[in-house]
Amino acid sequence: MSIPRLLDHVVIAGPDLAALVDWFADRTGVIAAPGGAHPTGTANALVALTVDGSRGPQYIELIGPDPDRAQPAVPTTFGIDALTAPRVQAYAVHPDDIDATVAAARANGYDPGDVSDLSRRTPDGTLLEWRLTRGEHQRLDVPFLIDWGRTAQPGLGDIPTIELVSFVRTEPDPAPLIGILDALGVGDRVAEVVEGDESGFRLALRTASGEVVEL
Repeated sequence: MSIPRLLDHVVIAGPDLAALVDWFADRTGVIAAPGGAHPTGTANALVALTVDGSRGPQYIELIGPDPDRAQPAVPTTFGIDALTAPRVQAYAVHPDDIDATVAAARANGYDPGDVSDLSRRTPDGTLLEWRLTRGEHQRLDVPFLIDWGRTAQPGLGDIPTIELVSFVRTEPDPAPLIGILDALGVGDRVAEVVEGDESGFRLALRTASGEVVEL
């Protein structure tokens, strides 16, 4: 497959970030690079995505509770507080104009939420800032929108890479989700939506040895 231009990153969440990084490394042979901590009480690690040797910019974000967070409560971001094991939880798209995309989606019957500012610091102290949609009842099956502005997209950084083979969303009844994705102007061009027994994402990656693993 080719990497869809709209795709920004795929989110894999877990209840413990260090364990999540180990889990990903055990399955792919790739050790994610430390990303940094968020004000939301989460922290992440990153792996860039390639297809046929060509690099995105797109990436995988491994995210979990920040072990150094100020509040002891487990953050609710991406449903982390309800997870007992790693799971592909969400994905982000980067439209050409995030504000216009939000307005168009609302006009088409779906509200992705207001555009908010967010940031994190990298391990070397660099502040990264971006804008994204964070609706109060953000659905994990629908991509959130992101705009990096003047910040370099993390998928272009000096981080490990892995090849993207496929990214699929399964639904017992795909039609309602496809309708929402159409309202966002995304359709199923990023995550293919197919009929399946259970709702969830399937992410297939090719390791350096040529083995395809599904997460």
